[in-house]
Amino acid sequence: EQKQEVMRQILTPDAKERLGRVRLGYPELASGVENQLIMLHQSGKLPGPVDDETLKRLLSQVQPKKREINIVRK
Repeated sequence: EQKQEVMRQILTPDAKERLGRVRLGYPELASGVENQLIMLHQSGKLPGPVDDETLKRLLSQVQPKKREINIVRK
């Protein structure tokens, strides 16, 4: 409950919607980003509300790199 209230204060509506969609596919990733945002907010390092573009950058930094698989037929 408290976590959701803080997230409403931190995120813009677009960013909140994006995080909701991420939660559907990757719940552990969304939880990690939420925890990181809350820690930044509590320490005063967030200058203002997090918009959609900022959330995209944060997600791309946190998301593990995907390995590319190439199949070569001989």
